Order: sequence, then C-alpha cells, then structure tokens
Amino acid sequence: MTSVDFHFDPMCPFAFHASRWIRHVRAETAIDIAWRFFSLEEINRRDDQKHPWEREWSYGWSLMRIGALLRRESMDLLDRWYAATGHLLHTDGGKPHDPNVARGLLERLGLDPAILDAALADPTTHDDVRADHDRVVAAGGFGVPTLFVQGTPFFGPVLVDPPEGESAVRLWNTLTELLEFPHVYEIQRVKGAADTAAIGQALEPYVRGRDWQSVNRGEVVDLSILETESDT
Repeated sequence: MTSVDFHFDPMCPFAFHASRWIRHVRAETAIDIAWRFFSLEEINRRDDQKHPWEREWSYGWSLMRIGALLRRESMDLLDRWYAATGHLLHTDGGKPHDPNVARGLLERLGLDPAILDAALADPTTHDDVRADHDRVVAAGGFGVPTLFVQGTPFFGPVLVDPPEGESAVRLWNTLTELLEFPHVYEIQRVKGAADTAAIGQALEPYVRGRDWQSVNRGEVVDLSILETESDT
C-alpha cells in the first residue's frame, strides 16, 4: 500500500488521534497521505437546523474551508495546519474554532492570518469541502476517521493513545489485510469501565475546548459519564 485518503473533521478527537497514528505509519513506510474533509456538523444536523454553510461561521465547516485553501498550495501545508489545529483543541484544550484563535494559529505557522477571510470569501472552498464530504456519504460513510484504501472505505480505526513505530505499522497492516475479505464489515471491541476511563482521560482536553454538543450518529453523547469515569 502506497497511499491513503484520510477524511477528517478537525473537531473530532478520534479523527485527530487516528491522524497521529497514520503519521507514524508514514514515517515508517513512506506512504502518501491525502487529507480530505468530512463534516460532523452536517451529517448530524437535525432538520430544524441550518446547514453549516448557511451560517456566518461554522466551527468545523469554516475551518475546513481554510484547510481547502491551504491544500491548493500543498498537501504538506494542510498536513501542518491540521496537526497544529488538532493539537490545540485535542491536546491543549484550546479553541482553534474561534476565528481570532484560528487567525493566530495561521500566524504561528508562518502564514498570513488573512487566509481565513480569503478562504471564506472564496465560494469554491465550500465546493471543495462539500465534494469531500459527499464522497464519504455516497460510499455509505457516516463519520470520521474514514479512510479510503485502494478505493475501499473504512471507518476507523477509532482509538486513543495511538501506536508508534513498528506497532503503528502492524495496525496499518491489520487494516489493509481486510481488503482480502470484502464481506467482513465490522469488528468492534466491547468497552468496559477501564476502557471508558481511558477514553475519558484522552478526551478531557477536547471536552474543555469544545463549544458544542458531541453527537454520535444523531444522538447527543453525555460526556459527563466519561469525565466522571476518568476522574475516579
């Protein structure tokens, strides 16, 4: 395997942790990562809510339009921006989804903070995000991380504490070997109390940084349970 299309929403903690893993795979194997977008705001939108692109500022969608503009210059630039955006929210508990913070983050990356306004003023950045999002939906996808490997979409891996080095490669090999079994659709580890506690601890920065409800397949997730477990 020489390449993977990695669809992410910068607001998703599990996509961020999986992105850390796939970067370790790249470091060990030199695979090419093509970063693509997907909107949890849109896929989890209720009928009485506006589409994210109908709002003046929408946390994930607007950020991804910045990413779309950066991707036109280079995939490496998008890679750096996503890593920094994800680290700020999911490691530091910051708020990269705040427009002023997002401008400051661009500046810290050595970029013009006016890129944010340029991205939102260019309607084609919306088209780029929408095309990536619709690709996942058309394939039957519903969340992130969604990875396309040799044209086959996989949801996951959903993980915290991503493996590094050879361990990262072994997980990559496990995923790609599933290509040999096209009618294996789902394997899920049952999560006990210790797993819930580990997830709660890993998501604690995200819980501090987010300004929205967390939703899973249309259902609001009560993260207070995870917070409580991680504190005990």
